[in-house]
Amino acid sequence: MDLDAFSSLLTPAGQALLGSLRDYDPARELAEATRLRRDHPSELVSAVLGQARLRQRGEAKFGADAYRMYFTPDGVEQATRTEVAAYRAERFTALGVRRLADLCCGIGGDAIALARAGVEVLAVDRDPLTCAVAEANARSLGLAELIEVRCADVAEVDTGGYDAVFVDPARRGGRTGGAPRRGYPRTESGGGSARGGGRATGGRIFDPEAYSPTLSWAIGAARQVPVAALKVAPGIPHDAVPDDAAAEWISYRGDVKEAVLWFGKDPGSVGATLLPGGTALWTGAPLPDPSVGPVGRYLYEPDGAVIRAHLVAEVAERVGGRLIDETIAYVTADELRPTPFATAYEITDVLPFGLKKLKALLRQRGVGVAVIKKRGSAIEPEELRKRLKLEGPHSVTVFLTRVAGAPSMLLGRPVQGPPVQGPPVGAPAQT
Repeated sequence: MDLDAFSSLLTPAGQALLGSLRDYDPARELAEATRLRRDHPSELVSAVLGQARLRQRGEAKFGADAYRMYFTPDGVEQATRTEVAAYRAERFTALGVRRLADLCCGIGGDAIALARAGVEVLAVDRDPLTCAVAEANARSLGLAELIEVRCADVAEVDTGGYDAVFVDPARRGGRTGGAPRRGYPRTESGGGSARGGGRATGGRIFDPEAYSPTLSWAIGAARQVPVAALKVAPGIPHDAVPDDAAAEWISYRGDVKEAVLWFGKDPGSVGATLLPGGTALWTGAPLPDPSVGPVGRYLYEPDGAVIRAHLVAEVAERVGGRLIDETIAYVTADELRPTPFATAYEITDVLPFGLKKLKALLRQRGVGVAVIKKRGSAIEPEELRKRLKLEGPHSVTVFLTRVAGAPSMLLGRPVQGPPVQGPPVGAPAQT
């Protein structure tokens, strides 16, 4: 979609067509396109059908707002989920932020959440189409008075008059052959469409200095204002976090979404925040690794944000637990101590790994549904499930992992689930 095609969506004809396609079925696109082209230009029909598809994709992140918003293919994929953006906006306002520069704003997902929290936002992007989309979103959601969209290179923006800066660098490689981003040299991943400095397309980038703009540039920008947040990939190495920043890993319904480096409060601390709800675990002095011991009655699977934040030891201390292996982030304990930071399972069997033994055991217990989890195992859960050929009314959770270095199978159930089928821990399994 180019700028002209997007502009056609904002015309009365474009708006009418978009409004009629909220429940549009992409499987019927050819028939729908043929029908619409009888009365409308083909270019408009193509733009409208493409935007209708993007709005349906955007609903997963933006809910009902998606049908009042506009997207680009990269924008809908890379935009921050509403719940995460709203949480971050609350953090900014709690720190006293009233005016913020959103550098690399994309389609405006974070700017929208900030404006709804009462923050005046300067939203900057260097790509004209992305800026037009962000501006249209601000108008459509009634936030134009609080969001100023500026098409510029982030390196040329004076942030001196702002309380805070938020930077969300591109973490995907550009398409080869694009022009270098103004203000930044070409990297090995090439140029490409960018947001702010900018938002590239292609494969994910894991080196923070290959972000666009680079992490070092973003850190420099963060240090120019009282408060700042830099959105980075969850896999960022801990040694890449500056000493004057706090590092936060955020998950949504157990899925790790992002990491954020905060400047202006609690430097050196690390935290894991679980959404929805905002339950958080923070420390300024991480504990040493927990001890390793035998598998007890309960197994705790820490939330991904806890693991990324290297806070497994803190969870182990809370539940009175220990690791099952020094390299595996499973915590075990003999007593149940519920925690929001880990899912608890009651374990019935601890066995050396063996496909025949597992298959026979599950057949004997009438297991027709198996949730297969792995950590420290080369076995692929889907491949194992096919080979097990499960039948029966019962369910089980199977953990493929290592216990004290040995490939092992743990069988059990979530603590909140129905009674487990099988003997208690320590009882011999019949084969």
